[in-house]
Amino acid sequence: MSEYDVVVIGSGPGGYVAAIRAGQLGLKTAIVEREPTERLGGTCLLRGCIPTKAMLHTADLVSEARHAEDFGVSVGKAEVNMEKMDEYRSRVIQKNAGGVKYLMKKNKVDVLFGHGRIAGKNKITVEGQDGKVTTVTTKHCVLATGSACLHLPFIKMDHERVIDSDDLLAMKDIPEHLVVIGAGAVGSEFASVFLRYGSEVTLIEMVDRLLPIEDREVSAEIEKSFKKQGMNVMTSSKVTEVKSDAKGVEIVVESSVDGKTASKTIKASHLLVATGRRAVTDDCGIDKTNIELEERGFVPVSEYMQTSEDWVYAIGDIVNTPALAHVASHEAVLAVNHLAGEEAHPINYEHVPNCTYASPEVASVGLTEEMARERGYDVRVGVFPFSAVGKAAILGQTEGFVKIVSETKYDEFLGLHIIGPRATELIAEGAVALELESTVAEILHTIHPHPTLSEAVGEAAHALYGAPIHI
Repeated sequence: MSEYDVVVIGSGPGGYVAAIRAGQLGLKTAIVEREPTERLGGTCLLRGCIPTKAMLHTADLVSEARHAEDFGVSVGKAEVNMEKMDEYRSRVIQKNAGGVKYLMKKNKVDVLFGHGRIAGKNKITVEGQDGKVTTVTTKHCVLATGSACLHLPFIKMDHERVIDSDDLLAMKDIPEHLVVIGAGAVGSEFASVFLRYGSEVTLIEMVDRLLPIEDREVSAEIEKSFKKQGMNVMTSSKVTEVKSDAKGVEIVVESSVDGKTASKTIKASHLLVATGRRAVTDDCGIDKTNIELEERGFVPVSEYMQTSEDWVYAIGDIVNTPALAHVASHEAVLAVNHLAGEEAHPINYEHVPNCTYASPEVASVGLTEEMARERGYDVRVGVFPFSAVGKAAILGQTEGFVKIVSETKYDEFLGLHIIGPRATELIAEGAVALELESTVAEILHTIHPHPTLSEAVGEAAHALYGAPIHI
């Protein structure tokens, strides 16, 4: 029976980072992964963040190619070749999975493929695909079993016409008409992908706006952009009935407009259910511990990610924190530092950046204007459009704006909200500013290089003071 200091169950961006950090600290470490293809990286790398962003890059390229004449480049007809796209996407996945495998070897982490379960105090069993069970002992366990697609109970998933994001990634053809339920990051990204691939796309959201966690002005801007691009957008709408057969799918949608409710039937080739994800906490041995799951299956933890079983830690999508890869990775380092007796800094979850890689991109960090007002701040905002930024004009991407939220008394920087080109890269400045407790004046006095898109952030700071330079 092997003995370890740390056993990590799950190899996603939470699990593999936990294993690396444990290895860096000199702890004898193993990582357990049940992926049938025996690859590391979890949902994010194999079926989530990485492959979807590869598809989005293809969408960006085909869109640019279709407008190449605007930049003085003559090309033939641009269209997506799904077979070639899949080859490209697979190369990216394999490269990244290989990188994780290398990092395990570099940090002397044992990789155990199979279904990992807690089997009692300080015991972990690993059941291989052949049914053989191996037992190991460990001083500490880090649960990082991630999440899976959440299905709606009244919609029968046939995984051919009525599909989830895992099914969509396996499709070989471009849907003729894709209906998407859920306008969060996942739904909006897939809607944006297939609209540019050539599908007719209908995006349905139950609340009154797209990307509901974002600032209201940002939500309004992306809805305007999606409609301008030719997407059918239905907010304040809910799906009440779904029928599917070999030919397609019929969706009954109930919409509320001006206080009146009306139903509409949509015929489409495919329906994507993108209404969230569920924590994967079943069959991982939690029943062998004194841990009592919270509502929706989340594992309760301390600020250091420690559970009620002091030798067990939980991180990532199985805890009730933002279900984001970068959050899981940060929690991984926090948990391992704590179990190893190193200095550990609890996470301020209000400083977590949100990113949506649609076209246009959306990113945010900190408080929205509405949240700041609800908390009683005397709010000031500064907004600057990309249409007045030279680099945006060069790129031919002038949609959107940068918005800074602050308060009057101390000039405290409260939030940054961006919709437009490279928003997901630009948002890091706001995350650093929040962590350093910056004032808006400090952002204003920071020199932003020219010509770059980052100038819009500096200009938004000027705008907050009533003196933008380029508008």
